[in-house]
Amino acid sequence: QVQLVESGGGLVQAGGSLRLSCAASGRTFSNYAMGWFRQAPGKEREFVAGITLSGGSTRHADSVKGRFTISRDNGKNTVYLQMNSLKPDDTAVYYCAARRQLIATSSDDYDYWGQGTQVTVSS
Repeated sequence: QVQLVESGGGLVQAGGSLRLSCAASGRTFSNYAMGWFRQAPGKEREFVAGITLSGGSTRHADSVKGRFTISRDNGKNTVYLQMNSLKPDDTAVYYCAARRQLIATSSDDYDYWGQGTQVTVSS
């Protein structure tokens, strides 16, 4: 089992920044690819970003490319999502997720999930 706990969400004005953190415990963190997803009211959960086991490779959704950056610190068992130039459309509950080995963009491919953290961007 892997336990994931997100933090860092909140209310921010458009154009502002937030950094989300996801702390992992349980199994060996470096054995898991990590992903960030988000879900807005009335919408399906969507992929935001993913990072490989070592952090050497990342992938970002087109909607956040150039504004969001995923990173990880295996020494701290933590994955981060730096969010800049936030827009009202970024408002959602943000979840981190873990899966063995490779990055995946489908939420169905992830085995472990955090409880989510709310991000609200005001216009």
